[in-house]
Amino acid sequence: MNSSFSIGIPSGRNSSACGYCSPPGERSQGESSYQVAGFDAVQLTCQTYQGMIDRGWRRSGTWCYKPDLRASCCPQYTIRLDALQFKPSKSQRKVLNRWNRYVLEGEPDDAAASSQKSRSGKSSTEFVLPIAVHASEISNLSDESPTHRFEVTLEPSTFTEEKFTLYKKYQSTIHNDHKNSSAGFKRFLVESPLKDEPIPYPQTPPPYLPRQYGSYHQLYRIDGKLMAMAVLDILPTCVSSVYFMYDIDWEDHSLGKLSAMREVSLAREIHEAGVDNMLYLYMGFYIHSCPKMKYKGDYSPSFLADPETYEWFPLESCRPSLDTFRYACFSHPSHSSDEVITDEPDYLQVPLSSDDEKEIRMLVASGKRNFVVSLSESPYWQYDEIQRECLPCIHGLGIDLSKGVIFKI
Repeated sequence: MNSSFSIGIPSGRNSSACGYCSPPGERSQGESSYQVAGFDAVQLTCQTYQGMIDRGWRRSGTWCYKPDLRASCCPQYTIRLDALQFKPSKSQRKVLNRWNRYVLEGEPDDAAASSQKSRSGKSSTEFVLPIAVHASEISNLSDESPTHRFEVTLEPSTFTEEKFTLYKKYQSTIHNDHKNSSAGFKRFLVESPLKDEPIPYPQTPPPYLPRQYGSYHQLYRIDGKLMAMAVLDILPTCVSSVYFMYDIDWEDHSLGKLSAMREVSLAREIHEAGVDNMLYLYMGFYIHSCPKMKYKGDYSPSFLADPETYEWFPLESCRPSLDTFRYACFSHPSHSSDEVITDEPDYLQVPLSSDDEKEIRMLVASGKRNFVVSLSESPYWQYDEIQRECLPCIHGLGIDLSKGVIFKI
């Protein structure tokens, strides 16, 4: 099958127990999270997936889903951070500087940090994010002997027992989830439908930058032991954060904040290596009603995707609506509402035009062979149950993206 196309099995509207307003390790008994559509991806071009997350989709392994914000108890807004304009706050700089001192000198010493300041109260050296991010890495210390050996490597998404051991410990200690299998870990954080595609650097980039778009694991090791792992998708305009896990023994070092700043820096460094379109860090979903997910708003300047037009609005301008309404629409404030609307969206009742049915394609099996045909030519398209699975996915993707996808039934 041509790798320039995206292929997947569409799924209609569905709901599940909410995982955001529940106690750790439990599922809500009364609240539900609704999805406009789902898509079990066989393969996705990175450009297609970029377009999907810009329309509110997200992946978990090969499963892609688009939340229905009107119906869900905890509306999930896509959030992205401008990596070029990001300036770490004082507290964020402190986290990174303390970590670097720990690696280089041993236990953090606030007195030592104070001695580095001038009489004006300002640091004697300018804080530059990429420099600070790499300052304590062993590969950057050719003439120094640090107290600890700190390494960060970026590798394609693959399974190892070392990663799985870290995952089991993280899930049990942080999320009170003790039912973990290697197969479940692979489905969730290893398997990916993204097709590797060359990143168009104008010249050879530094060796620590990725050469291809696709799915990666960023591994953090201290003195040879894996202490944390970030699951990342490198896409045409962004670094997309999929998941982050760490060893609870290192919880006091604010590794989540360290990883966020490192991921911002990764996007910035790819941009500075000549990839002009690499501009953002996508931080997944921002859930204003969920305290454990609101931390993403601490990184600025961040923007939320409008749930109806997919325009980007500054988070600060969205806060009043989010504080007032359960469901907030930023492009059309009058659409904001406290009502939970679980009815099927009206647009799912709108049939495709005949031209769209000719340009959107489906994979059809005939004997031992498969053929790609238009919807209008497919013998399956006449069945209501097939349309109930396909139409929500097509409307969720939008017509333009759908024309680059082959729907497999």
